[in-house]
Amino acid sequence: MTAGILERTWHHSRFEDIPRLVELKEKKGLTISLAFPTLNEERTIGKEILVMRTELMDRYHLVDELAVIDSSSSDKTRQVAGRFGARVIASKTILPKYGSFRGKGENLWKSLYALEGDIIVWVDADISNIAPKFVYGLVGPLLQDDGISYVKAFYERPLRTVIPAAGGVPAGNGIALSGGGRVTEILVRPVFSLFYPELAALVQPLSGEYAGRRTLLERLPFSVGYGVELGHLVDILDLAGSGAIAQVDLDVRIHRNQTTSSLGKMSFGILNTLFSRLEKSGSVRMFRELGEKYISLEREAAFHRIRETEIPAAERPPMIEIGEYREKFKK
Repeated sequence: MTAGILERTWHHSRFEDIPRLVELKEKKGLTISLAFPTLNEERTIGKEILVMRTELMDRYHLVDELAVIDSSSSDKTRQVAGRFGARVIASKTILPKYGSFRGKGENLWKSLYALEGDIIVWVDADISNIAPKFVYGLVGPLLQDDGISYVKAFYERPLRTVIPAAGGVPAGNGIALSGGGRVTEILVRPVFSLFYPELAALVQPLSGEYAGRRTLLERLPFSVGYGVELGHLVDILDLAGSGAIAQVDLDVRIHRNQTTSSLGKMSFGILNTLFSRLEKSGSVRMFRELGEKYISLEREAAFHRIRETEIPAAERPPMIEIGEYREKFKK
């Protein structure tokens, strides 16, 4: 196995000359759209918008469009985002005749129709240490190398831990300098090693920050839920080869850590997407229908009870197949 993606792995500082990136963007006649998929992110979305607008739209004209694609938040996410100058779009109002699902993948799919850019950048909305590198680090490879079509972020992810009370010392919270990315190391990297070794060189294949060329993204199906990142990578490998993928080190990302229960639900969704790809390619043959609900156990006193949770397994078709999209973008 060759180094592959590791040969297209860089630190964000390689792309920190933002005026040079703006020059490349204008020379190539490209536009860049930045979108934040949101669900109840009122605590962090304002700062994220402020940083990106100030540094990458006002100070440097790297980003042409900034939008929040919201999945029916029940807090003040939409109000905060609008107050800080983002274009705010409710996901369910985009292509309404096709219905609506709750899930990040749904937001990403619909944003392809709503946004105008030749390059789309998606950044999660729960980042506490947001900085311009989360965007220029991802678009840099796309602007400098026409052979790259999709760029993933990776970083250290400090893990908040609970310190139990002991010896008269009260309980508290601690920070482990690493430990995030648990689903990647326990599930996704073993799966890639077995079925898609070219993708095993991705440091964080499930990272929520990535950028791509519209000409590629519009050809990808989108899992509406947790499997969207894995689905993208497998489909890009099939459509364009691993040479279209690069990754950039953004140093550290501080955000909310998921509970173990939440990670189980995430893994369920990822496996659903994985099996659909393996079956489609003929790599495996399924002899029975997969379960539709994630089954977990909850302890109540001396007993356990079963909880079943529906995890969306729906998948959106490539956007290029949607008539309204082809008409809007003259495809």
